[in-house]
Amino acid sequence: MPRFRVLLTDYAWHDLDIERAVLADGDAELVVAEGGDAETLTKLAADCDAIMTNWAKVPEAVIAACERCRIVARLGVGLDNIDVAYATSRGIAVTNCPDYCVVEVAEHALALLLALSRKVAYYHHATKGGTYDLSAGPTLRRIEGQTLGIVGLGNIGAKLAEKARGLGMNVLATSRSKERKADGVRFVQLDELLAESDYVSLHVPATAETRNLIGAAELARMKPTAYLVNTARGAVVDHAALAAALAAGEIAGAALDVQETEPPDLSKPPYNDPRTIVTPHAAFVSVESLDDLRRRVSQQVIDRLAGRTPENVVNPAVLA
Repeated sequence: MPRFRVLLTDYAWHDLDIERAVLADGDAELVVAEGGDAETLTKLAADCDAIMTNWAKVPEAVIAACERCRIVARLGVGLDNIDVAYATSRGIAVTNCPDYCVVEVAEHALALLLALSRKVAYYHHATKGGTYDLSAGPTLRRIEGQTLGIVGLGNIGAKLAEKARGLGMNVLATSRSKERKADGVRFVQLDELLAESDYVSLHVPATAETRNLIGAAELARMKPTAYLVNTARGAVVDHAALAAALAAGEIAGAALDVQETEPPDLSKPPYNDPRTIVTPHAAFVSVESLDDLRRRVSQQVIDRLAGRTPENVVNPAVLA
């Protein structure tokens, strides 16, 4: 009989072989929730020693029910689905993987930028529909020499800046901290970035401060030839304002990998606008990134249960 039980609230991959193997090595068994609702999770948590979560909400009620809980580990980067403050008040460690999928999201943001610039989606749909006519398409511009504005120069934003500079783009950035070394990147205020950029790529977490960070006023500051790319969090963009800006011709198009409600209603703007590219929250995915994430988070749980300090504790005061 394993010594520990670990609740997995939800997962977005095909099997749990990696998690089960790592946990078994630490004398723990995996308890998999069939539903991610609060009632189901609260019942299961009552007989567990740790919680692992992907997208499901882990509010105070679920954590409180887990009386033996030593750690809540996020299978991802953002922590907006976990009540970190309550966990901290209980002395429970909360962990994440802040460098998870950095390369993948930067690559996806760049792919969306390239698709917008070279009108890949437009021509793909046109040719599949039987129209093979270059002159029927929108104007194409050279990417080299254009300006990319990166909102949030964290790990992912910095990786995107590196790749964009390799294409010969000028790079502007906003950041809460300018301590990061960023060769060839000019730091500016958000208003200046919006006004000067040909592409604006968002890389900030979802917080009360960043909710609807890009709204009607911000979109109006962008060039009518500029594009918005969002691979961060859906709540960072006011999607109604984005639909209105597209309809008014205030910006040239958008590429959205994240939405506030997922899946969104694809029959409504801005999603049904031909100038909008939509991908299904796919930026983080690769075989390599998922294997690494699953092993690391499972090991975080085992380290905490074994009395060791896990990596990436976001509330280190509980370790004192």
